[in-house]
Amino acid sequence: MKIGTIDIGTNSMRLLIADYKNNKIENRKKYINTTRIGQGVDEKGYITEDAMERNLNALKEFNDICKEQNCEEIYCMGTSALRDSKNGKEFVKRAKDITDIDVKIICGDEESNLGFLGVLEGTEGDKKDNILVIDIGGGSTEFIFGNEEGIKFCKSENVGALRMTEKFITTDPINEEDFNRMHSFIESTISSTLKILKNKKISKLVGIGGAITSVSAINQQLEVYSMEKVHNSEVAKKDIEKILQNLKKMTLNDKKTIKGLQPKRADIITAGVTILNIIMEKLEFEKIMISEYDNLEGLMCQKSKKMS
Repeated sequence: MKIGTIDIGTNSMRLLIADYKNNKIENRKKYINTTRIGQGVDEKGYITEDAMERNLNALKEFNDICKEQNCEEIYCMGTSALRDSKNGKEFVKRAKDITDIDVKIICGDEESNLGFLGVLEGTEGDKKDNILVIDIGGGSTEFIFGNEEGIKFCKSENVGALRMTEKFITTDPINEEDFNRMHSFIESTISSTLKILKNKKISKLVGIGGAITSVSAINQQLEVYSMEKVHNSEVAKKDIEKILQNLKKMTLNDKKTIKGLQPKRADIITAGVTILNIIMEKLEFEKIMISEYDNLEGLMCQKSKKMS
């Protein structure tokens, strides 16, 4: 059967349309719209009317695509910004009125579960090994440790690429002082989680989310983004450091021309790469594998298995 799953993230709204048969996801197509529902949420506590309208329009467009492609089911989840805003429920109600889609606001743990489920779906080979999945989103970063038998540890931290950019970055290019303040804040916020993870036997580090897939695309200098080239690619820590050093020197206009980076992500990429770099440094990992299977695939698996 053909299914559509939608993720309303802090920075972007994404849609996956695929066939789900024999417990397998086939013919995946992904769509993305940089809708920034989280713009200003950290500061004001509310989704602004502009962001509300932008996201309702994008949801309507995605709903239309699902209908055109004959999706039998459409599932939709909202993450960090909808969780944290005081008027998230208002968005859910308006979305239902306009599109008849039920938007489910999920907690950090559930987001972690779905991300992990998606990664396992896209992993080939031995799934008994313990992996650590890092999901750097716009509003939060999820840490999920486990294997096919289940999740053994997970934590959602409120450091995300859009949230950190809004909180700390005031100049273009970023000045040293802003960067250092941001770096210290990220480090201190996630340090207790990283201490716990340091004592786990992690056989592989896997990254999901827009900031991390962008790092792979930048590293490969992809003229056109390719799910196939990004999925299961590896990026070395030294390459991440090099990308970060370059980003720190560049103006926003320069960043918009980087091969592999969507121009709409250019303003928040430095914060995203900083989070990733700190994690790899503290956990002493020399490389990370990138997965193009994430919480969208996870949601599809979870819902389809319940139905079958």
